[in-house]
Amino acid sequence: MTTDGAIFECRDVRYSYQGRFPALCGVDLTIRAGQRVALVGANGSGKSTLLNLLDALSFADAGTVRFCGTELTEDAFRDEAFSTAFRKRVGLVFQNPDVQLFCPTVREDVAFGPLQLGDALEAVEARVASLAETLGIAGLLDRSPHQLSVGEKRKVAFASTLAVDPEVLLLDEPTAGLDPKTSTQLIELLARASEAGKTVVTATHDIHLLEDIADTVFVFGADKRLAGTGTPAEILANHTLLQANNLIHRHFHHSRDHRRMEPAP
Repeated sequence: MTTDGAIFECRDVRYSYQGRFPALCGVDLTIRAGQRVALVGANGSGKSTLLNLLDALSFADAGTVRFCGTELTEDAFRDEAFSTAFRKRVGLVFQNPDVQLFCPTVREDVAFGPLQLGDALEAVEARVASLAETLGIAGLLDRSPHQLSVGEKRKVAFASTLAVDPEVLLLDEPTAGLDPKTSTQLIELLARASEAGKTVVTATHDIHLLEDIADTVFVFGADKRLAGTGTPAEILANHTLLQANNLIHRHFHHSRDHRRMEPAP
């Protein structure tokens, strides 16, 4: 059974790397259609691992991850129809764009996903041109992705995911290492995707982004479990929660006991 409107349901999800290094230790959460969700936590708290499970790049060691009521397992993806439908509906933008970009040109990278999923060449070419215009990368289409700046690569990676026109966008630290202007452009693109009805799930440790990218926030702790859930305003106001999970630190200054909260490094 699926919860009303649920896209993803995670119940007591556990995962370890090489069977020895715990990454998730019993996570329960639900993500609903059209929701904007932020997964926040310090490095190593399990955010990226959860995105990989939601994108079915890995499968839970224990517990269940369901997509629209279907449990995500290796057996499920042996069904070609389900696998193709899932890949059309869910797209992941990796933290490191070099992992995602592997074709000789930007044009080929952006077109790769929809062509692999069987979309017509003419339709794909039109979509590539439209996305390139929207993202400001039209001048890069015939260049090698590996000759681009970090910001340009991230835009191309975003375009290659959007080219499939997924219902669900999963993003891993999308603004990491970007200058303020490029960060703002990507946040605006996420806002447009949300306005278009897409479900957007963003993993980040930058709490400054929360009010711009999310309606619901899940906080991950060092124990690889959920430490808290709430709206961005609720989470940002909970200094005890943020400090306990290494998302802010406290500064004392002058002789007054005046506390100013800043992001943890």
